[in-house]
Amino acid sequence: MMININDIKNGMTVIIDGKLCVIVEFQHVKPGKGSPFVKIKLKNLRTGSIVVETFNTNIKIEKAHVNKAKSQFLYSEGDIYVFMNNETYEQTELSKDSLGEDVKYLKENMEIQINSYEGELLGIELPEKVDYNVTATEPATKGNTTSSAMKDATLENGLTIKVPLFINEGETITVSTIDGSYCGRA
Repeated sequence: MMININDIKNGMTVIIDGKLCVIVEFQHVKPGKGSPFVKIKLKNLRTGSIVVETFNTNIKIEKAHVNKAKSQFLYSEGDIYVFMNNETYEQTELSKDSLGEDVKYLKENMEIQINSYEGELLGIELPEKVDYNVTATEPATKGNTTSSAMKDATLENGLTIKVPLFINEGETITVSTIDGSYCGRA
């Protein structure tokens, strides 16, 4: 389906020069002299690269329909991760390589979204924040009252992150899946 460049939105998936991209951000520019144009920041969904392109306002681009299937992470067997579609109960197996960095945040029964385009797997979308139990951390050092002091904590999934000194072993904390940072107690 072709759409006018003026009708684009952030998060929209489009095909430009044969590449499947998502619009990260865009800006309509009307210079004092010359014709107006649109500057678009695009993320290639296959390679992950980000580019900034400039287009005239009178062109049309192809809109791509990406299937977003709500799924649940069931289990992993070696380097294979198994997910179940919440509507069809169909199971999908994905390799550790195809999941990339998202693997370290997966937790059994976690609700995720599997994105695909014309049968081609594009990747998964994790929830922004996930709760984990702290399995190991050092006790706070007495007298260290610096407000920004942090210590290492190992979580139930093996991930090690920096947490404030008052977090103890056995507590449940919330972690950002965007950058792996501590967000607060659960």
